[in-house]
Parts: sequence; C-alpha cells; structure tokens
Amino acid sequence: MSRVSGALAPKCLVVFAVSVSLLAASGRPSVGKDLTLEDRGITEPSIATSLPSTGDPSGLRLWLARHGIAYNLVYINDTLSNLRGGERRGTINQGKFEGQLRIDLEKLAGLQGLSFYGNFFEIHNTGRIRRDYVGGLNTVAAIEAMPTTRLSELWLEQKFAGDKASIRFGQLTADSEFFVSDLTWMFLQSDWPTIAAANLPSGGAAYPLSTPAVRLKIDPNENFSFLLGVFNGDPAGPGAGDEQQRNRYGLNFRARDPAFAIGEAQFRRNHNKDDQGLASTLRIGAWHHFGLFDDQRFANDGTLLADPSGSGEAIRRRGNSGIYALIDQQLYRLKGGDQHSGISVFARVSVSPSDRSLISFFVDGGIMFAGMIPRRPDDKFGVSVLHARFSDSVRAFDRDTAAFTGMPTVIRDYETGIELNYLAQIVPGWNVQPLVQFIQHPNGDASRNAVVSGVRSMWRF
Repeated sequence: MSRVSGALAPKCLVVFAVSVSLLAASGRPSVGKDLTLEDRGITEPSIATSLPSTGDPSGLRLWLARHGIAYNLVYINDTLSNLRGGERRGTINQGKFEGQLRIDLEKLAGLQGLSFYGNFFEIHNTGRIRRDYVGGLNTVAAIEAMPTTRLSELWLEQKFAGDKASIRFGQLTADSEFFVSDLTWMFLQSDWPTIAAANLPSGGAAYPLSTPAVRLKIDPNENFSFLLGVFNGDPAGPGAGDEQQRNRYGLNFRARDPAFAIGEAQFRRNHNKDDQGLASTLRIGAWHHFGLFDDQRFANDGTLLADPSGSGEAIRRRGNSGIYALIDQQLYRLKGGDQHSGISVFARVSVSPSDRSLISFFVDGGIMFAGMIPRRPDDKFGVSVLHARFSDSVRAFDRDTAAFTGMPTVIRDYETGIELNYLAQIVPGWNVQPLVQFIQHPNGDASRNAVVSGVRSMWRF
C-alpha cells in the first residue's frame, strides 16, 4: 500500500464512522418546503438526508449550492474471499473513497451553458481479488485497482443549441457514458466490458484510468441521444508491467498516442416519472482504435508464433475495432414507480476481429428486482451472467504451442462469471450488499473454477 493511501484510508473510515454514529442518534429531519435537496447541493440518495440539518449545520453546503458549487463524497468498501479454485484462496479488503465536484459556471460567473467537473479516488486494499486470487480476465469487483491517490476526470462542458447539444473536453473516461447499462451498477462484476479492457492499450479509458479526450452529445428530443467521443488511445502509455503503475496518479495527460474513437446512439421510452408504460433503453455503438495491434497467431516472417524456429515477432495489424448493442427492458413497473422499479432485464453483446483480439465475443445480461418487498421498498436483488470468449486465433495459438512443444497446454476457451447479489438500504445513501460469484474457466482454464463471496458497503454524502 502506498504511503498516501495508508494515511488517508483510516481518515476516510473515521469520517464515515462518525456519520453512522450520528445516524443512530438522530431521526430523519424534514428538508423543508422552500428548499429541495438539489437546492441544498445534495444528490439523492445521500446519508445527509438522515443527519441533523441535512448534514450541513453551518450552511456551507447550501451557500456553495446557491453559487453553483456542489460536491459529493462516496466511500465503497468490499470484503471478498476466494473460497475455492483460482490462483489461491484468501480474503481481501479494498476501498475507494471518491470526491466529486461540480460547478455551474453560468450560476457562478455568468458563463452561459458552461460547467466544470472533477473527481479523484483514494484507493486502498490488502490485495486484488481478480489479479491476485482468481487469476481471471473478467471483473470480479469493479473498484479493484492499485492502491494510490488518483485524479480521474477533469473537464469543462459547454451546452449549445438550446441545451440540445453539448461538447465536453478535458480528461475523460469512456466508461462513464459509453458501452454501459443503466441497470448494472449494483452488480460488482458489471463494468467496462472485458472485450474492450482486454483488447485496448492499457485497458482503454476506463476506471481507474482516464485520458485527454473530447465528447460531443446531441439530444434532439428526450427519447434519443447521439454521442461521439475521441480519446487519446493509451491512457498509461506503452511499456511493460502494470498500466496503473505507468500512470500511477492520473497525471500523465498523454495526447499523442493513436486515437480511440467511439460512437453510440441511444433510444429511450417511458423514462419519465409520470409514465406508466414499461421503460426501455436501446444503445447501439461502435469503436475503432487507430494504433497497431499484434496478430494473435502469425509471426511477421510468415511462420506461426508458436514455432520456435520462427521470428517469434507478431505481425502488426493496423487498427482494431468493435461493435456492440445494449438493451435495458422493464418487464413490470410498480404503480407510481420510476423506470428502474419492479422487474427489469438487461443484455449487452459485442464482437471484435479474431486475428488481433484476445477476446472476440462478449455478452452479459441479468435480471433485477427493485422495490418488490413491501417492507423493504428500497432494496434490490438480482442475478447477472458475464461471458467472454477467447478469439479463434488465440485458441489456435494454444493448439500450435501444444503441437510444437509436445506438452499439455491449456486451450483457452472462455471465462464466465455468475453473480447473485442483494442490496439492502440501511438509510438513504448507505447500502450493504452480500453477494456470491461463481467464476468458470478463469483465464480460459477449466481446471481453476472459482467461488467468491463477500459483502460490499457503500456510503454517499
């Protein structure tokens, strides 16, 4: 653990411990008819709504909100155990403290349609469950990262055309807006998809890495959006070892690597609070990276990469790309409920070229139940399944290796994760989630099936 992380982590825990103690000693006060939570600079759900004076006895947060400045503090903690299989058994504890700052520069300085956003992470852990224990490719717990204090996003956004379009520029992440489902946030394994993380340099512009970029968004009406983003194509830069070590604090600000471009069209229906029909969202997108990628089977002298008499240097292919589609579909809507209430299903599918991709096919999906227990209206539970298939070229390389060496070799086929998860709300802004995951064929190896179990806690202020 880094010296910075070791110093800040206990302080974060103390802050939240004090908050929890106050919760136990107080009731939930009335916000007041004259001021909404948004007026007070509070993003729901927040433990502030369960604290005296909404957690703002000095009125500082309200004063900042009146001047267009709002902040959130979020702490997530996981205690997870690899109970069987994988690389080794064991238990880890990991946490992510995040500070978020939003500034409405129109309200603060009269700059019409302009806003600012910045956030940072303080990450600590006693090990990484996926890398150190399971040994797979798919996400096990989405906050997993190297211990450090890291700048994440830092951008300005300008709205125009009557607020029907906006352009965002600065240091961005792709997974904050692209290639993501609105329903998967409660599942620990649902994250930036494996097909992008495994095929893009440094895993792409996704947690915990960010990179200089520009994003255009057009909203012709409330039911349709189009997004286009152009990112620096390697957030950490080339080199050996862990990409998070190569950009340890989020301060590399690289801008000269081959570009990564992604576009997405979004179609929505019945997303307003007053709508009674079943909500649905369809997202269709494509991405392309303009850099060079190693062929997964053939060497640059025409031989097989596994052939010991060949050059052993892969053919360099120009560019890599992918297409994807996502759907969120509500099956049952509670009376008076929003678009996420009741029973909903989601699915996400993507493909990439086999010759230059480690993963050529990815699909995940699941079902979520929200507000279905009368005495626990804010609880949610569900199951998700995530499947990543190694490309034909990778499997052929493994067979070639076995043929040339005459030794038993794992023929990597796929990795699948199944997660069962229950989210219990203690008070608004404080959730506890017990869960279990079954991980089949970690890194394509059928002999290392793993079982992970544990609990996540999340506080938002």
